[in-house]
Amino acid sequence: MDIKWLKTFIAAAKHENFRIASEELFLTQPAVTKHIKRLEETLHTDLFNRIGKRISLTPAGHHFLPYAKAMLDKYEQGLEGFESWKQGFLKKLIIAAAPQIASSILPLILRSFMDKYPDIEVLVRIVSSYEIGEEISLSKADIGLSRLKPIQANLHVETLHEDKVMLIAPHEEQEEQEGHVLKKYRLITHNHPEYWEELIQDIKRNYPFVRTMMVNQMEITKRFIEQGLGVSYLPYTTVMEELKAAKLMEVKTNKITPPVSTTYLVSKVNTTEANLFISFLQSRIAMV
Repeated sequence: MDIKWLKTFIAAAKHENFRIASEELFLTQPAVTKHIKRLEETLHTDLFNRIGKRISLTPAGHHFLPYAKAMLDKYEQGLEGFESWKQGFLKKLIIAAAPQIASSILPLILRSFMDKYPDIEVLVRIVSSYEIGEEISLSKADIGLSRLKPIQANLHVETLHEDKVMLIAPHEEQEEQEGHVLKKYRLITHNHPEYWEELIQDIKRNYPFVRTMMVNQMEITKRFIEQGLGVSYLPYTTVMEELKAAKLMEVKTNKITPPVSTTYLVSKVNTTEANLFISFLQSRIAMV
């Protein structure tokens, strides 16, 4: 049985259309038809009903589909494992990280970990904090680093780090008063999943004149501030490099008490390599 036949069958079953399957697989339609025919001959059964140009799975096709997916998954896992072995990796660790964490504290920690444990292959999946709980719950990743506490009950969640939040303005701003910059600039909001709902209410109570602009990505927020498009309340670890490089500046607050940004460590089943990374992470995070 050829792996190409299984790939073709799975694509055709998904779309119930040989033409669309051929486009997805970059094959000609006759090639798709040939693969399906050869697979059916090998299994001695029809996998599709054919009525004119329309196709649909037969009962046998429905029954065989999960087996085909399992065989293809096993094949791809084997190739992936063999490739890792060729590169000298003996274990694998998959980390699901929120974009704000992946672009701030994670790179330095990850580099030190990989230097210390070169036989562990590290894969990083960048997903939003809202999705990390599901990634771990479905075992798509071993460890999650999130700015939002997951709602799934089957996960182990602990607070890894609490980060101070500060009012950040363009570096060329001369005025260092909270009220002045909030009046001069638009307030860029909703770039963090956890603290904006309460924070913006506090800001509007004290500064009812404030104008807002929603930007849901931290990196874009920082670039907007650099260009003088606004100010925002951001966690220190996300802006520490820009502060050191004098691209951004901190504005002292008086009426507003900034919230705390929490980084959560999320796990389900702790493998040896996951435990190694968690211990390493906990020892390094205090240095940030």
